[in-house]
Amino acid sequence: MSKKVTEQKDRSHIIKEVKPGSIAEELELVPGDKLLSINGHELEDIFDYHYFANDEYLEVLVEKEDGETWELEIEKDYDEDLGIIFENGLMDDYKSCSNKCVFCFIDQMPPGMRETLYFKDDDSRLSFLQGNYITLTNMKDHDLERIIRYHLAPINISVHTTNPQLRCEMLHNRFAGDALKKIDILYEHEIEMNGQVVLCKGINDGAELDRTIGDLEKYIPYMQSLSIVPVGLTKYREGLAKLEPFEKEDAKNVIAIIEKWQKICMEKHGIHFVQASDEWYLTAGLPMPEPERYDGYIQLENGVGMMRLLEEEFKEALANETMHDDRPHKLTVATGRLAAPLLQKLCGWFCEKHPNYEIDVVDIRNDFFGERITVSGLITAQDLVAQLKERDLGERLLIPCNMLRIDEEVFLDDWTLDDVKEALQIEISIVKSSGLDLLQALTESRK
Repeated sequence: MSKKVTEQKDRSHIIKEVKPGSIAEELELVPGDKLLSINGHELEDIFDYHYFANDEYLEVLVEKEDGETWELEIEKDYDEDLGIIFENGLMDDYKSCSNKCVFCFIDQMPPGMRETLYFKDDDSRLSFLQGNYITLTNMKDHDLERIIRYHLAPINISVHTTNPQLRCEMLHNRFAGDALKKIDILYEHEIEMNGQVVLCKGINDGAELDRTIGDLEKYIPYMQSLSIVPVGLTKYREGLAKLEPFEKEDAKNVIAIIEKWQKICMEKHGIHFVQASDEWYLTAGLPMPEPERYDGYIQLENGVGMMRLLEEEFKEALANETMHDDRPHKLTVATGRLAAPLLQKLCGWFCEKHPNYEIDVVDIRNDFFGERITVSGLITAQDLVAQLKERDLGERLLIPCNMLRIDEEVFLDDWTLDDVKEALQIEISIVKSSGLDLLQALTESRK
């Protein structure tokens, strides 16, 4: 008779950094120490840590690097931080996605890129921490209970369709339809949510999109917003489902459905609720909606209202800008094809006010992923250098911050910012996301 042995997960957490002047520093904790428990509770992840560390009296168990165990008693103010930064920011392994979505962008990545780019996460904790969208199919009852207990919000949900059978087909997961019931539970417990629909032509558009918006509207106000974004199609789709790009008339039809529901939701709930990503209006050749239609720009990270907000912010910043510089300047702004027309317009306004400036806006064609990919965040250094190296770039090159990894000077294809500077022999300014950031980057030469 055999006995099954279940491997216990190590719930110790390595300390990476101790903040100067913190409680942890006073207690002589140092990088390399392991936190074992707080008040007798082992910690599953960062949310357990913050929950149990909030108390005014703590009994903390720590293992030093030499193996010695320290039992520390701490009296502090409620919610006062201990000053510990962990080696793993989540304090747990990331949960990967078990779906095989017909539209998955990661499946369309070329081979040979860094391993982290192929990891599909579907972790509800990252939805709260980083704004990632989750399908709910990988969420266990335990995960749902913790979201409710800690009131983690907002939770961002990739809905795609509220037709259970169609959702199973789109996600290639037989549980995908039932997973939608978790939205009801989150709603009942007043957990704020945001929804997302990745629209695929001939699959979840048209009447299916109309149904999906109508089904989700009933979750207002706890579902705060719903974004509709077109599927991204790279040139690496061999062996994948056949998907077609949306054309001009398709985009107009999508916008018509969205704007119909915006009027309904505004009348019933006082918010527009559902919004089209900027790509729909550009593809349709229609002007962007007025600022108030975006309900406070809740889904900027999904490309919803980014161009309208950038234009409004830049217009205001330029109107208030009073610096003068008569020296001649030549600059180059590189961006994706999606944003290029708007940036040409904004830089045109700037040059009208400052005629001594010459600004060349270059839309970079995405040869790496294919020309259908038009956003600046997926431009590689290789495409950037190849298309700029023969140009007169002037004194400086401006690129948006989303071409680089967060908090790093590294492009998607692992070229560094220094590699590009060396290849192009030019100074490069990284432009953050606001209109004021753009104006400040344009006027940087005046300093």
